[in-house]
Amino acid sequence: MVGMRTRSTLVGVYLSMTVILSFGCGPGLEPADLVLHNGKIVTVDDANPEAQALAVRGNEIVAVGTNDEVDAYRSEMTTVIDLDGRLAIPGFIEGHGHFLGVGNAQMQLRLMDTQNWEEVVSMVAAAVEQVEPGQLIRGRGWHQEKWDPLPEPNIEGFPFHDRLSEVSPDNPVLLTHASGHATFANARAMEMSGITRNTPNPDGGEILRDSRNNPIGVFRETASRLLSAASADATPPDPRRQVELAVAEALSKGVTSFQDAGSSFETVDLLKSMVDDGSLGIRLWVMLRESNEALAVRGADYRMVGYGDNHLTVRAIKRSIDGALGSRGAWLLEPYSDSPESTGLNTTTPESIGNTAAWAIANDFQLCVHAIGDRANRETLDIFQRAFEANPDKSDLRWRDEHTQHLHPDDIPRFAELGVIASMQGVHCTSDAPYVVARLGEERAEQGAYVWKTLLETGAVVSNGTDAPVEDVSPLASYYATVSRKLADGSVFYPDQRLSRLEALQTYTINAAFAAFEEDIKGSLSVGKLADITVLSKDVMTISEDEIPSTEVLYTIVGGKVMYSQSN
Repeated sequence: MVGMRTRSTLVGVYLSMTVILSFGCGPGLEPADLVLHNGKIVTVDDANPEAQALAVRGNEIVAVGTNDEVDAYRSEMTTVIDLDGRLAIPGFIEGHGHFLGVGNAQMQLRLMDTQNWEEVVSMVAAAVEQVEPGQLIRGRGWHQEKWDPLPEPNIEGFPFHDRLSEVSPDNPVLLTHASGHATFANARAMEMSGITRNTPNPDGGEILRDSRNNPIGVFRETASRLLSAASADATPPDPRRQVELAVAEALSKGVTSFQDAGSSFETVDLLKSMVDDGSLGIRLWVMLRESNEALAVRGADYRMVGYGDNHLTVRAIKRSIDGALGSRGAWLLEPYSDSPESTGLNTTTPESIGNTAAWAIANDFQLCVHAIGDRANRETLDIFQRAFEANPDKSDLRWRDEHTQHLHPDDIPRFAELGVIASMQGVHCTSDAPYVVARLGEERAEQGAYVWKTLLETGAVVSNGTDAPVEDVSPLASYYATVSRKLADGSVFYPDQRLSRLEALQTYTINAAFAAFEEDIKGSLSVGKLADITVLSKDVMTISEDEIPSTEVLYTIVGGKVMYSQSN
């Protein structure tokens, strides 16, 4: 076990205890507040790739080197963490997640691990027993492709609402798909929302129906908005509590910075207030998710970089051009192999996103577009290219394609050519792989699905993340998926696209920092950078591949403060 030579440990404050061993600070050197000693430190800094120790003063790294070199910064008041040979790395940067969603997922039924539809029905039935009639029941995380057996009857693997409605006749039930791109509703929720067999599909959405045109309970993409009346009288989740839960969850997984994929003005106001009162213990980089009209009125006022000692940055805009592959909402150039009548859904018109692009480039915001299918990715790159060509005086914009899951081969080189960030999620590859070939066919899947290595080889910058709460926020799970591409059955999904251990670590550190214009202050353990550090129980750079998932986070350090310790 890694040892800390202090009388006690307190999460969230400097560990200001006396070091047992007495050291005098070197001549002319100001003592460090914190020293990590006697470990393997992978810095992700080409100038100094590996070290034994580092020293922190305030919130910055002041020395990285051998034990003897760093000992010169120790005094009687320096807190020393004895790594005992363990691995320390730059703090993980979650490159794409939904911050409040991480907290919100813990305030409803957690359906991610359900094995079949009957298990979902049973969880809802148990919840009904705990609430008053009429009270909304929420859940998230189900995925029809992961059920065994499939429910009967079904449409495209999706069940009919009858069993769910039977156990919850008086309570509206809304269950969000794991992807966040579909909602399952029971009869009461549909009744409250005025949904009938005559309700038309909205633009960018679809109500799944049986042979008699009756809704089965599944609402894809924008159709989920039709269900808002079912939750109109429900007490909304407390956003501050959502943030608190998300902070605790992310820190426990080794995340020191979180790139939030879409928040409202009101959420930014809350986050700023929590920075001000000292209760936001993680660094956030936020994409605004507001309409073009709202951005035109208020957007520029919300741009901030490094607010609150680099705890909050808002310098990006989020839009979505399509849905998810699992729900067949990803927008494809050619029809789905397992649904030949469909090419997916365009959820926001290219024209609307083009207007966003014009505003973003004029106001110095990055534009980040959710794009899953090959048509969605091509349209996104086209929008970016038009904006860049219309503004030749603007360069190094680092606009981002969020997910980049399925590409046409012709579009792969365009990322490097345009300087577009491929903001990807390694764990999506292994989570989605069981149905990718069914959706796309073998040729399209091999050429363009989750092509991490090919993108890197063309010179593109690839960052990593989890899309939490779509997946667990654990960087170690996504890191393992990135280097192994191994599925639950032991098979490997197109192994040529695996990344090396160092490449995968770079996607979660320096590349993610670069994707946010933050590479000068984070992403590597270098003198002068923020002391954001994650300490792991195993050396994920050298252990056998199958040991990576059992690796644990021992410490999460943000700005020289231990914000999470496994011992607490």
